[in-house]
This record gives sequence, C-alpha cells and structure tokens, in this order.
Amino acid sequence: MKKLSYLILFLLTFAIQSCGVYSFTGTNLHPDVKTVQVDYFPNNAVLVEPTLSTLFTLALQDIFLTQTNLDLVKSNGDLQFEGEITGYKINPMTATAEQTAAQNRITITVNVRFYNNKLEEDNFERSFSFYYDFPAEQSLTGSLLTDAYDEILERITQDIFNASVAKW
Repeated sequence: MKKLSYLILFLLTFAIQSCGVYSFTGTNLHPDVKTVQVDYFPNNAVLVEPTLSTLFTLALQDIFLTQTNLDLVKSNGDLQFEGEITGYKINPMTATAEQTAAQNRITITVNVRFYNNKLEEDNFERSFSFYYDFPAEQSLTGSLLTDAYDEILERITQDIFNASVAKW
C-alpha cells in the first residue's frame, strides 16, 4: 500500500510539473511582457468609412484586454501595434439571370506593424484581411453594417492576436 501511495504521489507530481505554463488562450508570452500598446489605426483606404478606424482600434485593444492579463498603455508598451486600414471595398460576388448582382461582399484590409520590445525576433509587418457577404438587395446600413463589422473585425483581430502572441 505504501508503494502505491508513493507511485501515485510521483505520478501526480510528474503530471503537474510536465504541464509547465499553460494558457487557455494559447498565448506564448515572455514572462517579462506586462503591457500592450495599440496605437490608433487611421483609415487610409480609397473608400473611407468614418467610424471604422475607431471601431478597429477598440476591437484590437479589447481582444488583448479580454484574452490576456496585459495592461493597456498609451506609450512604451512591451508589445506595440501600429498600422493603418488600407482597404475597404464592396464588390458584387454573384449575378442573377438578369445580369444584376445577387450578392455583395465587403472586404476590409489592415496593415499591422507589431513590435515585441522583449523579443525583437517576433516583430513583423503584415496585412490582414477578411470579408462579409450580404444580399445585393439590402443596403449596407444599420444592423447589417454592424453585423458585417462585428464579424470582420472579430476575425481580423483574432488573426492579429494569433500571429503576434499565440504564434500561429
């Protein structure tokens, strides 16, 4: 019985030790990283939607506040994000028999420069993009526009998060 107790204690200790540092969000942050800085992302696209810059910047800040324990700072962050919205376009995707659009697609593209001031080899500059399809007979306003932005910004910010701190 005593040997069984020692075996169980050994296995339990081994299991706990082998887990190491685990994060439910899949982040792989250096222990010295405590702060994140997300600069304002201006809209430099040819077609400018007035509220998009603010919505995107807040969405990127929010994902780091909700999925990490990093503090948001205005300057000198351990992790820094800057960039600009470079694309905002609406294109017809499918046509009807009458040669009119049956479905449209809104696509947003963001150029991101990421700096990890604790581990400089993680730095990158990259473009992220996503889209939302909607019926051509509907106008992209109100709740349809909100739904489109929610889906697109969630996907782009999650991709940025994964590329920067989850290393996917």
